[in-house]
Amino acid sequence: MKLQPMPKNRSGNVRNIRKLHTTDRNRPGHFLRNLLVLCGAAILCLLVFVLVRDGGAPVLKLTPQTGAASYSTNFTLNLASARAGLKELVVTATQDGKRVEVLRRTFPDKSLTHTESFRLPRASGFKEGPLELAIIARDNALLSFLGRGKTSLIQNLVLDFSPPRLSVNPGIHNVNQGGGGLVSYTVSKPVERTGVMVSDHFFPAYQQKNGEFLCYFAMPYDMPAALFKPRVMAEDKAGNEASQSINVLAIPKIFKADQLNVPDSFLNDKMGQYSAMYPELKTPIEIYKRVNTELRKQNVAELLKIGLDTSPTPLWTGAFLRLPAAAGRAGFGDQRDYFYNGEKIDHETHLGVDLASVANAPVPAANSGRIVLAQFFGIYGNCIIIDHGLGLQSLYSHLSEINVTKGQQVAKGQIIAKTGATGLAGGDHLHFGIIISGLQVSPVEWWDEHWIKDNITKHMVK
Repeated sequence: MKLQPMPKNRSGNVRNIRKLHTTDRNRPGHFLRNLLVLCGAAILCLLVFVLVRDGGAPVLKLTPQTGAASYSTNFTLNLASARAGLKELVVTATQDGKRVEVLRRTFPDKSLTHTESFRLPRASGFKEGPLELAIIARDNALLSFLGRGKTSLIQNLVLDFSPPRLSVNPGIHNVNQGGGGLVSYTVSKPVERTGVMVSDHFFPAYQQKNGEFLCYFAMPYDMPAALFKPRVMAEDKAGNEASQSINVLAIPKIFKADQLNVPDSFLNDKMGQYSAMYPELKTPIEIYKRVNTELRKQNVAELLKIGLDTSPTPLWTGAFLRLPAAAGRAGFGDQRDYFYNGEKIDHETHLGVDLASVANAPVPAANSGRIVLAQFFGIYGNCIIIDHGLGLQSLYSHLSEINVTKGQQVAKGQIIAKTGATGLAGGDHLHFGIIISGLQVSPVEWWDEHWIKDNITKHMVK
């Protein structure tokens, strides 16, 4: 096939045609288009940069979210700015056209996070009924003029200034130092929290099908009887609180005092269980001191959390079972001074009853309930905790064998384990404990059918 030559211009020069095309690209219209494209790309890059620099709008979280409030309600605002930093916070309340500024805060340091607590001002003169709470947070976004960097939250509330009314069922409660009791009562309105306060310890109450609340409470072993002043309290969703004293007869107790020697044989035999927890410690006595104090306190704190894992209704019936054919060893409340090589190294309180029969004796569940712990548990070694409802729990420790799992329902008398010497145990025995909402109390009361009828079931109004 024969190729055709490229057409020539009048002068016969092909290069002149190419020059003509090149010259056409440099005309003003084409240059302007290129300039606009470059400017658009630059603006887009700048916009992307600003968006990335600013991040998202501020994040707001308001608590509580009960839908009700009063002048005593403590509101908490958590604010967070992704990158630009917080600039301003404004909180206003509006009711029937009346608008009140509750809070205004600026952030010259451009904080990324901030927590603010506030209450509705009493001087505002708001009345019971609906109220609108408006919250606006701004950050230092560069595109704030476009509405970026601003977050608004509207919370509709109902103001309630009337505290709940309590009605505690009559009767005198005989409570031993280190022992427990039960109170029943009614509350006039729905509540956010209710129970019994003993000093700074809170015992939660649980509402039953008949509308009444039941609450186990106790006198701590280390509280003098004269200072035992339990009070039923209730706080509604608006934060209004009411309280009423309980008619009690506080019975003081004298607890046994013991001196215990800690021999090297015990330390060498037992501290291996805990050496991985304290790798920086070199000697068994150093590990023991940490275990008997620090770990013991950790276990006590954990019992408070476990106490909340409970049924809202009673799961038990009748007197609690004692380990069969077992002799009592250490008792509840025993005051123990620990000595090593003639030197006092610690003082602790024994908060259970030690029972010993034969080695690896079968351990029955003291009453029916649900397993809430079945594992190695600090100073208690292999341990089981059974929940019996309303915060009442039983503890079995130093076990050589565990035959149940967490969450399992067990019947009264069912074999759940075998006795042993795990944890801080000097020999094979069962350490048995009773716990009320995380506070350890004397188990002896719960073995007594008459005590249960006089102090527990008679206060459970049907």
